[in-house]
Amino acid sequence: MNSKGYVVAAVIAVVLVVSLLWLTLARSNRHAADPVASSPKSATAALPGVADGTTTVYAHNLRLRKGPTFQVYVRWLRGRMLRTRAGRNPSLDDQDSFVFEIDKGVIHVNIGDIQNYLNTSLAQNGPLKNIKVSGEGNELKLSGTVHKLLMPLPVEIKGTLSPAPDGRIHLHVTKIDVLKMPVKALMGGLKLDIKGVVGSSPVEGVEAVGDELYLNTTSLLPPPHIRGKLTSVTMQAPDVIVIYGNTENDEAELAQWHNFLRLRGGTVGFGKLTMSNTDLTLIDASNDAWFDLDLTKYQTQLVKGYSRMTAEGGLEMYMPDIGSQSVSLPNAVPLTTLKDRKLPLPAAPVKK
Repeated sequence: MNSKGYVVAAVIAVVLVVSLLWLTLARSNRHAADPVASSPKSATAALPGVADGTTTVYAHNLRLRKGPTFQVYVRWLRGRMLRTRAGRNPSLDDQDSFVFEIDKGVIHVNIGDIQNYLNTSLAQNGPLKNIKVSGEGNELKLSGTVHKLLMPLPVEIKGTLSPAPDGRIHLHVTKIDVLKMPVKALMGGLKLDIKGVVGSSPVEGVEAVGDELYLNTTSLLPPPHIRGKLTSVTMQAPDVIVIYGNTENDEAELAQWHNFLRLRGGTVGFGKLTMSNTDLTLIDASNDAWFDLDLTKYQTQLVKGYSRMTAEGGLEMYMPDIGSQSVSLPNAVPLTTLKDRKLPLPAAPVKK
């Protein structure tokens, strides 16, 4: 074979090798792009519905609880319910099986509740104790005592709040004072940074990096886990107001809505039921300003209320607030009762 023949053969070989590599990479990229095959099993990396569509979420005037002292007030929101595990539908009985990805919404958190939460959670593992929170606008002040040099030292942290690009709340620390003096001015060069105040691993959802604190609302807020693009974080005593998306906060108009949580589309599980093409609405049966909802105990609230089917095949569940009148939970109708019509059936709920 002459030199020209060798060149042609070499070119053909290179083309074949490149083609095989391209086909291999294309196959691997298709598998990598498949969210069902590759997505992590975590509440911060949710998967959209694949075959059964996406579940949209509408909510107004919800009070969500995280433990006995921390509450979050959802004035309103619009978004999607996304599953967090491949091949498993979201279920109201498993708060880690889904996340609410918010397009627009307004959430309030009481400053006193934040203070109580920090004193019961952050103070347990971190050096900062007796925490107090105050501020106005995007300015925040955090004060307390830190045990340093075998003695408690009064510490005051000042910073500015802003939305982070990844959906977390960003606190930029502008000043740390000890004994009412800037740290750098103390004799002996006492070294104290933000990690020295809150600890290197304060609580889940809080990260300290240099002079910055990042708060992950998906971890910190009570169920349902919420995430989305934050556009505003401000302190307006007595609340911190978090706004998602491009929206207005018209309190007078929003307060006129009924209190409810509505899920439409997709597939959602609750109790022993699974609803496809979901049409489920949880409605506050109490006549008050907020729907006091605890998703970790929602079945207890359900059995104190009543439900009805709609003409479109949807399901409406009317639920009283947590802590409303104490009632004994009804048991299922036993087979012995169904076999004897002389035995009474459970009474129907009273219409309100």
